[in-house]
Amino acid sequence: MTMKRRRPPKFRIEAEERAFWETRDSADYFDLSEAERARFPNLKLSTASISLRLPQGTLDRIKVAANKRDVPYQSLIKVWLNEKLDAE
Repeated sequence: MTMKRRRPPKFRIEAEERAFWETRDSADYFDLSEAERARFPNLKLSTASISLRLPQGTLDRIKVAANKRDVPYQSLIKVWLNEKLDAE
């Protein structure tokens, strides 16, 4: 038996749409069995700039390690941080 799906209303602003979906089940409006996987190849991750104080000796060691790998030291720090977080 096929269920008749309702159409979601048109929204004037995002806050109105957010309030609507907070109290509704999207299954009443969309048949997810017919959904297709979307690809967004040009999305960029949002980033935030931070200031990180390190002892000079630690920074020097990081720069030497980055130089050996021929990568910017900031990139190496990000890789190492991600590896450490993934290991947790």
